[in-house]
Amino acid sequence: MTAPLRNHDIAELKRLDLAHHLPAQADHKVIAEQGGSRIITRAKGIYIQDGEGHQILDGMAGLWCVNVGYGREELAKAAYDQMLELPYYNTFFKTATPPPIELAAKIAQKMGGHLSHVFYNSSGSEANDTVFRLVRHFWKLKGEPSRTVFISRWNAYHGSTVAGVSLGGMKHMHKQGDLPIAGVEHVMQPYPFGDGFGEDPAAFRDRAVQAIEDKILEVGPENVAAFIGEPVQGAGGVIIPPDGYWPAVEALCRKYGILLVCDEVICGFGRLGQWFGHQHYGIKPDLIAMAKGLSSGYLPISAVGVADHIVAELREKGGDFIHGFTYSGHPTAAAVALKNIEIMEREGLVERTRDETGPYLAQALAGLNDHPLVGETRSLGLIGAVEIVREKGTNHRFLDKEGEAGPIVRDLCIKNGLMVRAIRDSIVCCPPLIITKAQIDELVGIIRKSLDEAEPVLRALKPKAEA
Repeated sequence: MTAPLRNHDIAELKRLDLAHHLPAQADHKVIAEQGGSRIITRAKGIYIQDGEGHQILDGMAGLWCVNVGYGREELAKAAYDQMLELPYYNTFFKTATPPPIELAAKIAQKMGGHLSHVFYNSSGSEANDTVFRLVRHFWKLKGEPSRTVFISRWNAYHGSTVAGVSLGGMKHMHKQGDLPIAGVEHVMQPYPFGDGFGEDPAAFRDRAVQAIEDKILEVGPENVAAFIGEPVQGAGGVIIPPDGYWPAVEALCRKYGILLVCDEVICGFGRLGQWFGHQHYGIKPDLIAMAKGLSSGYLPISAVGVADHIVAELREKGGDFIHGFTYSGHPTAAAVALKNIEIMEREGLVERTRDETGPYLAQALAGLNDHPLVGETRSLGLIGAVEIVREKGTNHRFLDKEGEAGPIVRDLCIKNGLMVRAIRDSIVCCPPLIITKAQIDELVGIIRKSLDEAEPVLRALKPKAEA
C-alpha cells in the first residue's frame, strides 16, 4: 500500500502557488518576494521532505498534531475502507453513522467521569465556536440569560474564526476585523518568565488567579458564563502555568457558579503525558475542545466534550440547538480518529511520553541553559520552549522588544534540518509522540547549532537610531 514516489515539478508548483494559492497565516508579500512557498512533498516517521530534497526533522508535528507520525498505512487503510462502505453522511435529520458513535464512546472513556458526550466539528476553531454557542444556550435554558460573558487570557489562542479570535487574546489578531466581539473579557496570562520574572512563583500564581476573580467581580458574577483556557498555552509560546494555578482557577469557577472550559486542541491526546491536559492538573472542566491529535492530523476532525449536567439540561428543556456543520461527525474522519487512538493505545504513546520521552526532552533542553542566548528552557511532556535573551540572567530582548531574535533562530533551525516555530523570542517545539531519545538529541543539537550561528548576527543588531 506504499504510495509510489512522484516526480513533482517544483518550479511549476511554486509558480502555481503564487498564481492561485493563498497560504494560511501568511505574509503574502514575503511569500511573493521569496518566489513561492516551501513545498513539502513527502513525510515518514518524524521527518518531512521538501521539494528540493531536504530532510527536515518535524519538531512541530505538522501543526501541533501529527502525534503518531507520518506514513501510517493503518490510517490510510481505515479511510479507504470507510470510504468504500460509507464515505459520508451527515448527522442532521436525527441521523448518525457508526464511526462517530463509536468514536464518541471511545473519547468519553478517555475523558472519564462526568464528561460523557461529544459534539463534532471539523477544526479546533469550530470546536471553540461550538463551545461559545453551547455555553450561552445552556445558560438560557437554565433561566440565567444574563450569563453571556467569557473570560479568557491575553495571548491565549482559541482559533481563527471570529468567535475563536475573540475568545483568544492575541492583540495582533484582534486588529484584523475589529475584534473581539462583545462579551469576551481578557486577563493576564500565567507567564512567569515574561510577566513575573524574578517574582516568587507562589506570589505570581496568586496574582494571576486574583486577576481572574477581579474580572469576575468587575463584570458581575451573574453575567459571567465561562472561563476558557488552554492547560498549557501552545501558540502563545508554550506558557506553562505555575504550580497550583489550575486548581485555584477551578475553585474560583465553582465559587461563582461559572463553567470551566479547557481548550485541549494542542494539549489533548497525549501531548502532556496524559490523554488530556486537564488530567495532568487534576481538574474537572465542564467542557473541553479537542482536535489536532484526535486524528493525528490525517483528516480534519474536532470535538467538544460536554459534561453530564449540561447534557441533562439540553434533554430536560428540549428545543433545537440550532448549530452544526456539514461535516459534523464525518464517518471517514471518525474512522481514522478511532484507528489513531487504537495505535496510541497499542504503542503506549501516552505513557511513554509521561515516563520516558517527556522527561528526557526536559533534560535535553535544560542542557541548553548554559548558552549565552538562552534565558530559560521549559517543557511538559513533549512540548517545549527556549527563551532567547540579550543578557544572561535577565529577560531582556534584543533591541529591547520581542520578536527580533526568534525568527532569526527559527530560520537557521530550518536551514539546519529542524522545523520549529518562533513565537516572539521563543523557539517552541512539539514533536510527534513517536520521537526517540536519539531523535530528541538530534532536535536539541540542531537548536544549539542554530543558536551558535545566530549569536554573532544578533549581537550585531543595532536600533535604527544607531544603525
